[in-house]
Amino acid sequence: MPTRRSDGAYLAKAEVVDNLRGLGTGQLDDSMNALVQAGVPIYVSGMSAKGRGVTDGDLERLGATFAMPAKLVDLTFENERVLVY
Repeated sequence: MPTRRSDGAYLAKAEVVDNLRGLGTGQLDDSMNALVQAGVPIYVSGMSAKGRGVTDGDLERLGATFAMPAKLVDLTFENERVLVY
């Protein structure tokens, strides 16, 4: 898998979620399932996702939504958080 900026969008793809295990964090699918069950909204950069082949089906599985940069900036200011990707 390529490693470039904005590769976080790959984390929406089923084959990545199902096969990624972090050091000390466990299987990604366990964490993603917990987020989905808790009703946490998940947003994926639409522009990054398009360039990485993320589909509507990938997002549907996660209950996620494509978001454009303006939405991501709005969410950041609304929640007083810093994003690093």
